[in-house]
Amino acid sequence: MEELHVSDQTTTGAESQPTTSIRRSTISRSRKKKKNQIPIALLVGIVMIALGVVMSVLNLTLGFFWFTGLAFGFILQKTRFCFTAAMRDPFLTGGTSLAKAVLVALAVTSLGFWAIKFGAFSRGLPIPGQSFVVPIGLHTVVGGFIFGIGMVISGGCASGTLMRVGEGFIMQLLSLAFFIVGSILGAMTMGWWTVNFIARAKSIFLPDVFGWFGAIAIQLATILLLWIAADKFAKSKQQASESH
Repeated sequence: MEELHVSDQTTTGAESQPTTSIRRSTISRSRKKKKNQIPIALLVGIVMIALGVVMSVLNLTLGFFWFTGLAFGFILQKTRFCFTAAMRDPFLTGGTSLAKAVLVALAVTSLGFWAIKFGAFSRGLPIPGQSFVVPIGLHTVVGGFIFGIGMVISGGCASGTLMRVGEGFIMQLLSLAFFIVGSILGAMTMGWWTVNFIARAKSIFLPDVFGWFGAIAIQLATILLLWIAADKFAKSKQQASESH
């Protein structure tokens, strides 16, 4: 009778806490401890370094690209650096810290590339990277619009998608698959775009228009104005949220 009385107490609404505590303790005991992933990470790291050494022996350039890719992947994963989030967060959350970081990175790289190109030009040498000065036209707008929609829907750009695939996000595998499909379709139709749009567009190299020092001044001034706008946008969002 005494055991039945205890059972009745655990089923009543006012005294259901003993049952709840028993269930919680049972659940906590049934949870499995997570496996230590450090040995797996060390093994993967050793394999990746070994592959890089083999690639360097076979082809020095290939090994350089391998280790550079590993370094960029590590930096992206630790900093959560993503161009999609930089453009998306100001509209979704009002945060612009990543957008300002991207602008700072663009300013630093602009100075670096300008120094390399101007150095070659001043010595009368071929300017490196001129093959990347491509025409700007309707194809640029269409491509940027489609890619922008894809980045927001998939939740990441090319680098962000690859980073999250490495982290084990299954949904990003779907984004990567369609990224590959889109790249293949783009390569297949590149001839049509070239004949109808790219060949008719005009290439713009800023040093040819504004001079070398004028070009870098305009570019840095534009980046600075965007940084100031992003900073003021974040502060206005913060003030609006505090006032509510």
